[in-house]
Amino acid sequence: MNDYMALILGVLCAGIGGELFVRGAVGLAHWARISPGIIGATVAAFATSSPELSVSINAALAGKPQIALGDALGSNVMNVALILGLALVISGIQSPRDSVKRDFPVAMLIPIITGVLFLDGELSRFDGFLMLGIFFAWLVAAVIEARKQRSAAVEVLGEHRRWLIVLACVAGLAFLVAAGNLIVAGARGIAITFGIDEFIIGATIVAVGTSVPELATTIIAKLRGHDEVSLGTILGSNIYNGILIVAVAAIIHPITVAWHEVAIALIFGLVALAFTYPPRNGFIERWRGVLLLVLFAVYLAAIIQN
Repeated sequence: MNDYMALILGVLCAGIGGELFVRGAVGLAHWARISPGIIGATVAAFATSSPELSVSINAALAGKPQIALGDALGSNVMNVALILGLALVISGIQSPRDSVKRDFPVAMLIPIITGVLFLDGELSRFDGFLMLGIFFAWLVAAVIEARKQRSAAVEVLGEHRRWLIVLACVAGLAFLVAAGNLIVAGARGIAITFGIDEFIIGATIVAVGTSVPELATTIIAKLRGHDEVSLGTILGSNIYNGILIVAVAAIIHPITVAWHEVAIALIFGLVALAFTYPPRNGFIERWRGVLLLVLFAVYLAAIIQN
């Protein structure tokens, strides 16, 4: 199989596997009587980040953690600038500031922390463990707060028939494992053939494929009128990508990337998030969606020409 076919097939597997795993994982959590609030804050966001985790582990084990880093940071830009931008263009999103008061500051802080850790040109294993510690602190806070809340995540994302829950989890996981192997093999081959930087491949082509579950979840939630799931899933997924997935890759294999390459993805990710902060009335208008889509186009141009 040539590199292009491997990459295309891997992206398709990531989309299919991610979508199945999201529905199975949320259904499984509901079946296990985990509260809906915790499902929305943790399980749903983790499940939508499962393709990035699969790629991250495979890339790091293959000695190419740059692909993992590019995928995680690129996915974060796409989650907000492309996916949330599209959701906003469909119609504005009602999201009171109280609903994002925990996750929004953390999501904004992650690119800054990552940029500081990369000032020496490397994300070491120690840096990875430090990021992992921050992630677990956020996770504990998320679970504590989620116990006090209700969420529509189960209604939007979950499968309720038990045999389908198990089937979705197993099939989704199988597709994700295959996707991780295929994407890393294809991306690595293309990078070698054309001399394209592995971080750039990860931040563009690979990130598109692994962001499919977030796209499906956000658009479905938006069309069903559950705005809190749309924004909550995006913020949660960005936190998982930024401090769990990058940390796992760095712990497996320290990541060395030129700071100016990382800076582009971090800065655009930070600016995109800033554009989505809800106003006082809590209604994020459609014009912000257009602005985010323009920002995404500029990001692609900047990172490709870098």
